[in-house]
Amino acid sequence: MTTGDLVLPKARTGRRRATKAGKQLHAGPVTYMALIVFALVSLAPLVWTAVAASRTDRRLAQAPPPLWFGGNLFKNLEAAWDQAGLGTAMLNSLIVAGTITVSTVVFSTLAGFAFAKLRFRFSGLLLLLTIGTMMIPPQLAVVPLYLWMSDLGWSNQLQTVILPSLVTAFGTFFMRQYLVQALPTELIEAARVDGASSLRIVWHVVFPAARPAMAVLGLLTFVFAWNDFLWPIIALNQQNPTVQVALNALGTGYVPDQAVIMAGALLGTLPLLIAFLLFGKQIVGGIMQGAIKG
Repeated sequence: MTTGDLVLPKARTGRRRATKAGKQLHAGPVTYMALIVFALVSLAPLVWTAVAASRTDRRLAQAPPPLWFGGNLFKNLEAAWDQAGLGTAMLNSLIVAGTITVSTVVFSTLAGFAFAKLRFRFSGLLLLLTIGTMMIPPQLAVVPLYLWMSDLGWSNQLQTVILPSLVTAFGTFFMRQYLVQALPTELIEAARVDGASSLRIVWHVVFPAARPAMAVLGLLTFVFAWNDFLWPIIALNQQNPTVQVALNALGTGYVPDQAVIMAGALLGTLPLLIAFLLFGKQIVGGIMQGAIKG
């Protein structure tokens, strides 16, 4: 047996492994069944909200509860829209959530880039303090924050809700962790050698590299800002509410109409569903693109 006879089987085995590694993996029936079960469980609350919104309050109080849609959906949606003043509330929530999302994504990316790639004194301590603020319960800041906004004369105004959330510790830490791996230091040094300024490096190097993480952070921030209830209910009133503050008015009264409340909750959820349907594919594609680059 010659040396070539010994090498040939190893080479063929290597080619087979490379061929198998290049093949696309296909999910089996168990995987599809598990995904279907998880999808149904996840959609169950939303479906039940729609079913309850299409019924009457008397029918919801009966046992067993209804399991299919009724004929009062549009009537209840109209009642919820008028009673809660959701037109103004939707516009206010779009302004608040949109402003908070843009500012959080931009500022968190800049701060995350500084912590990830720039060298300056006390950077580790500052990062530790930033992460430490995430451990403080937000309820502790309600009273001093309200007094501060009152001193500024911003009571019952949208900037009262926007200003405290312009940048978050979570967003800064999230972008820092992503940029440590996704942005090569050599790329920044090459841009500096070519004479690029710091602003140009951020615009043409940092932002393109951080785009997948920025998309994820933007979606998470928009959902959180849209659903925020504690601080808006304290800072705003029913004359200038966000969606969650306006929906709170539907639960007042001696006998609240549960069907109308469910209809209002459904209306408040629709913008989030539309945002995910419009941008979900781009976000998932950006995540996969970032994973391939990494």
